[in-house]
Amino acid sequence: MSLSSQPVRSVREQIADQLRNEILSDQLPPNAPLREAKLAERFGTSRGPIRDVLLQLTQEGALIYKPNVGVRVGTPTVNEDRELLISLRRQIEVRALDTIWGHLEDEDFRAMREILDGMDRACEKKDMAAIAGSDMALHRYLIHRAGSADLEAIWLSIAVRIRMTYSRLKTFKDIWSEHVAIVDAIQALDKTAALEALEANIV
Repeated sequence: MSLSSQPVRSVREQIADQLRNEILSDQLPPNAPLREAKLAERFGTSRGPIRDVLLQLTQEGALIYKPNVGVRVGTPTVNEDRELLISLRRQIEVRALDTIWGHLEDEDFRAMREILDGMDRACEKKDMAAIAGSDMALHRYLIHRAGSADLEAIWLSIAVRIRMTYSRLKTFKDIWSEHVAIVDAIQALDKTAALEALEANIV
């Protein structure tokens, strides 16, 4: 069963996705404070769902909480720890790819192409939060299809901590092209090309 058959995401999940995307794309920079009241006003909801979202993102590693200071955006992992986390993320995605290889259906590829279309539109608009969201959605689709909730949770925590590295690319379209290469190779059952595309994208 593909992700496209999953229920519509709740308001809390949508808020979490939006804030996570803004953090990943550096629109909410490291150490920026987040206030429940302001976020509730922004998203048109009560403070209860916002509190849940802040707790969730703190558990993921996107935010940090300090007594008498409050909730702030976390800082990306750097240096040796970052290299280790990148290696772990690659291992998880390769494991997921091995698990689903040859088992994806037309519905899966339609869903992934929809994500790519959304990324393409986001690139045209230079909407970094939406680009980051599409990036995460495509990789998470593959992890989710592998069927391990534990692996998906671990992957998400790692991906959030290492952040995105779009600055290495010359244009927004390069971001889209890297992900198209991943899907094209998987659909063509070219495992070598798929692994090379993943390796090139996860840096």
